[in-house]
Amino acid sequence: MSNRHHIAIVGSGSLATSICESLAALAPPHGALNAAPIEVTVLARNPDAVSAIARHCRARAAVAGTAISFTGERLGDEAATLARLQPTYLVCCASAQSPYEKVGRPSPWTRLVAQAGFGVTLPLQATVVVRLARAITTASPHTALINACFPDAVNPLLAAMGLPVLCGVGNVATLAACLQAALGLPDQRRLAVLGHHAHLDAPDDPGDDVLAWRDGRPVPGVTALLAPDRALPRQQLNAIAGHAGARLLTDLLSGAEVHTSLPGPLGLPGGYPVRLTGGGLALNLPGLSPAEAIEWNVRAGRRDGIELGGGRVRHLPAAVAALEPHLPELAHGWDATDYDAVQDLFRVLRRRLRATSPSPALI
Repeated sequence: MSNRHHIAIVGSGSLATSICESLAALAPPHGALNAAPIEVTVLARNPDAVSAIARHCRARAAVAGTAISFTGERLGDEAATLARLQPTYLVCCASAQSPYEKVGRPSPWTRLVAQAGFGVTLPLQATVVVRLARAITTASPHTALINACFPDAVNPLLAAMGLPVLCGVGNVATLAACLQAALGLPDQRRLAVLGHHAHLDAPDDPGDDVLAWRDGRPVPGVTALLAPDRALPRQQLNAIAGHAGARLLTDLLSGAEVHTSLPGPLGLPGGYPVRLTGGGLALNLPGLSPAEAIEWNVRAGRRDGIELGGGRVRHLPAAVAALEPHLPELAHGWDATDYDAVQDLFRVLRRRLRATSPSPALI
């Protein structure tokens, strides 16, 4: 067994912090048989923020007695950083678009997103992870990429661009954790959940809610089971996502066979039940073919205002109407191969709309 495991976590926000805090508690204890120590490097543009995360997580690990260390570094050139660190896993928790902007900084831009659907932010959600995936291919090809930024749509975009991604965290993983607790299950070996980012909120029709199976049999009343958790503040759901992500990482590093549900596995749209063993990942679908599960997730993702397929991102009618006055050339969609130019255009649009004084109705 290797005498070193290395995880790099990019980001300094609440999700990156939650993953690190949970890793401090979930890592193997000092002296555990056949357990290699874990090194975590937290990377972001703000060196003070990642140093603070590393410092308080070192204290948490000391209290927990776990064999894990934390270091914070400023993220500069991605390829140079990865060439030096050579992490086993790289977790991206940073994007160019905060999901909380509508609360803290309302503007005509956030109004456009509300009208079009969250999916319209896809080019900005992908900005950081695209750079990281490109750096992996050139500087650290053995590193497995785990993306936490809208993985239900970003991961298929990465795949369409020919970039590597193992899976995501959050979204269906959060919902699966909530269902596991509601059903009183000790782990997720007997639980399989098919769900999309859009299902963090209950659909209008309960028939469109997540699909869950226990011991291969459908779980009834999923909407009622999830209702108390969906009522939690989004920051608390984020903390559950972080804890589930940390558990995934420690299980992967231990070599254990993992049964769980994850968003964007192998670049697929939406979230699926999966089995991970020996570093490999496979869908673990009860009663559905992969094609049926993918089509189900594509349909579910339409609630976010976009549809991905055939290397193209297609905007649905509400998004088309919201974008046509601003970006008519992209209103109906864009090809994954044009990503760099597309994200530049969205950045310009966002900057212009943010600079417009919000009306009183927006405040």
